[in-house]
Amino acid sequence: MMRKSLDVAVAGAGPAGLAVALYLKRLGHRVTIYERFDRPAPVGAGLILQPTGLSVLDDLGLFSEIAALGARIDRLYGADAKSGRTVLDVTYNVGGKGNRFGIAVHRAALFGVLHEAAQREGIAIHTGTDITSVVEGSGKQALVGANGSELGRFDLVVDASGSRSKLRRAAARPREARPLKYGVFWASLGWHGEGFDEHALLQRYDRASVMIGVLPIGRAEPGGDRMAAFFWSVESAKVAQVREAGLAAWKEQVASFWPACQPYLDQIGDFSQLTHACYAHHTLLLPAGRGLAIIGDAAHSTSPQLGQGANMALLDAAALACAIERSDDVPSALAAYVRARRLHVRVFQALSLSFTPFYQSNSRLLPFVRDRLVPGLARIPPAPQLLAAMVSGTLVDPFGPIGLAESNWADKHACQRSSIPA
Repeated sequence: MMRKSLDVAVAGAGPAGLAVALYLKRLGHRVTIYERFDRPAPVGAGLILQPTGLSVLDDLGLFSEIAALGARIDRLYGADAKSGRTVLDVTYNVGGKGNRFGIAVHRAALFGVLHEAAQREGIAIHTGTDITSVVEGSGKQALVGANGSELGRFDLVVDASGSRSKLRRAAARPREARPLKYGVFWASLGWHGEGFDEHALLQRYDRASVMIGVLPIGRAEPGGDRMAAFFWSVESAKVAQVREAGLAAWKEQVASFWPACQPYLDQIGDFSQLTHACYAHHTLLLPAGRGLAIIGDAAHSTSPQLGQGANMALLDAAALACAIERSDDVPSALAAYVRARRLHVRVFQALSLSFTPFYQSNSRLLPFVRDRLVPGLARIPPAPQLLAAMVSGTLVDPFGPIGLAESNWADKHACQRSSIPA
């Protein structure tokens, strides 16, 4: 066990940064969060909290709060837009962990739950502070701001600043991100239930160049209206071309592939309602440096095809806290953190990178293979169990190496079903 209370700086007030700050504060360490924006706020579209991320939130005592806001997800279903042929059909309810499920949330809901918990713990958050580098000095790590001034010295710096991190250059083996060809337009819209399953992510595809999705995401805040995340896959190089063609032309194209989406399209009156998200792939071989731990998208980012990003970030936070609690000093803790997350991160990063071209690319061959082979093979055991484990984030055990117990899903299922008003 760590012999002293540490002074810890966390760069970034996203889910990873807030979660690790909560863990470390509760272990008795002095934690300060630095956020580059003028006020902490969520960034990005809706997401699915998988059994991995939900187990972390449960460990933090926040499951009931997030369950009250989100939408339970039991199934991921995708079909070919033209033929209606099933392309993807994955349910959590297979195998020995049949009670598993996901919870889809608006990012504002996840941020709000974690941020309020951090405030209750009295964790200091300094906003409008962009950290550009970490410099070792006098046995501690000095944080350097955008104007070159020193912000403070700490025993440990945690980089949770996301995929555009400036601090990961100080990793033991830094690696540049590789941009991916496809991104998405996305919007958070009012939920429209007719023709849509309130407990499923539904998608439509045309080859791999078109992917449309509707995900129920519950409420952004208590008492708010029910919402859905709507997204349209787009080649990043063609975003300007789509905008120049006009909103009406884009809506007509979407509706031609999936007419049931019209009530969602009717809610979009301007391209300003659509956010373009682009993605890049990178995996740090050693997500640590001298007195520096790198977690979340700063350590590993890819396309959201498997929906693991926020969940792996939460696992990183739990893993780092466990390593610190069980280690004698910071170097030992960092080494333990790297070991604990290495296999799970690399397996799911490789899977995400491998699967992405089947669903987002200009290839004609890969979607042909996907549409003809995957639906049949996916029904033959053990394929349903393997697919469910991939979606759940549990194909490789993420819990044991980080000292985390998986939640009791039978109990959580009942809790989640009773927590959301109609």
